[in-house]
This record gives sequence, structure tokens and C-alpha cells, in this order.
Amino acid sequence: MSQELEGGCFCGAVRYTVTSQPRLKAQCHCRACQYFSGGGPNYYMLINPEGLHFSGEDLGTFRSPKKPDAVTRSFCRICGTHLITERPGLRELVLKVGTLDDPSEFGGPKIAIFCEEKQDWHDLPEGVLAFDTLPARN
Repeated sequence: MSQELEGGCFCGAVRYTVTSQPRLKAQCHCRACQYFSGGGPNYYMLINPEGLHFSGEDLGTFRSPKKPDAVTRSFCRICGTHLITERPGLRELVLKVGTLDDPSEFGGPKIAIFCEEKQDWHDLPEGVLAFDTLPARN
């Protein structure tokens, strides 16, 4: 990434700029992501918190009370667009690729996670490393 990435929610009330290089580009097939994506995998980038700058409306959050280790999902309070996820124990923020002004800047995932939960009709791009759950952290 040689330039800043920009994006925001569907209605435009929340905007952001990414000023740091994404650490990872991936897709997630977990059942929760299928709910939030509308049925498909979730495409995302891991971004250092210092490299993500929001403007506009404050984000709303949701965290499932059913799981003690649940992620926190942040969204536009007006249109409901899911923008980022924060996972316990993960320093980086999970930024949703569909919220980029130009999603083609994503360039495609390098890994796919939670493939044990993927639907038969979900595609894995050729050459993408696939993991049944989360890969071991380095």
C-alpha cells in the first residue's frame, strides 16, 4: 500500500482513513461472519489501531453476551454498516473490506480461516492458505 486507504459506512455518516500497511489480508468462514456478511465469507484486513482514523458519527458496538471471549463488532448507528471487529487478545483491528471506497485495493485474501464452518458453495481462491480454525500465532 503506497497511499492511504479511505472508506466508510453505507450512508456516509462514518468515514475512516487507513495510514498504515495492513498486517494481513484474509477471509473468514465462521458461522458468525456468515450472519454478518449475509451468508458469504467475511473479507478483512488486520490494521494497527494507530493507523485507523475515524471521523463523523460515533460507532455503536455489539458483543454477544453468550460468549465470554466474544468479539466486539463496531457499526454505524445510522445505517448499521459493520466496519470493524476487535478480538480479545488481538492487538490489530479487523477492518471489513466492503467498507473501503475502492474494495479492489484489497487485492484478495492471503489466508482463509474457520474453513471447517464454510458452506459447500463458498469459494476459496487458488493459492490461498486454508485453516480449519485459527492458525497458530507467530
